[in-house]
Amino acid sequence: MIRSFYIAAKDLKAEFRTKQMLNSMFIFSLLVLVVFSVSFGDFLGDSAKVEKLAPGVLWIAFTFAGMLGLSRTFVMETENGCLEALMLCPVDRGAIYTGKILSNLAIVFLMEAVTLPFFIILFNYSLGTGTLLLLLLILFLGTFGFIAVGTLLSALTLGTRTRELLLPVLLLPILLPVLIPAVEATAGVLAGNSIGNLVPEIRLLAVYDLVFFVISHLVFEYVVSD
Repeated sequence: MIRSFYIAAKDLKAEFRTKQMLNSMFIFSLLVLVVFSVSFGDFLGDSAKVEKLAPGVLWIAFTFAGMLGLSRTFVMETENGCLEALMLCPVDRGAIYTGKILSNLAIVFLMEAVTLPFFIILFNYSLGTGTLLLLLLILFLGTFGFIAVGTLLSALTLGTRTRELLLPVLLLPILLPVLIPAVEATAGVLAGNSIGNLVPEIRLLAVYDLVFFVISHLVFEYVVSD
């Protein structure tokens, strides 16, 4: 696990040096929120319609902005010739996968932390402490599943010329089992439901995260070997 933290620290240090992907993700997610808030301007006074539309908008912003970062997960390694060096290191290949997940999670969580306050302001939400903590739990579970699968598929599409186009095509169908309960749970939280009413969605998100993380961890060695 310590080796995974070293790999994650290396990736984060390289990203924070240029902030290329972070800036792109911030701008994209904020642009999505602004465009949708302007488009739904006539509905913002109707809380019932906002509760149906806003959760989907939030996850659209997070998902597509996150894909910008995922598409570059292993590109830097190939550009600098570091991937072969990582493969030669006397560590489990799963440690590389875990390190990449940690760095991707840190970047995406940072993007979400900046985007969420803008979402609350643009869609006229007022969240209490308990509601905000529950929303953060949903965001964590949904984002972890998204990153776990996306990191594996980013490695799978590394050798293709159209990886930026191929990654969303492969990723979105697999993400449906996590996006649907994530949007439903987010809608429930924003509507003021307690955690007891969201147990089915939370359980489904947790199971998805666990299953796909374990599967991706096991098959990652064969993906990078090919």
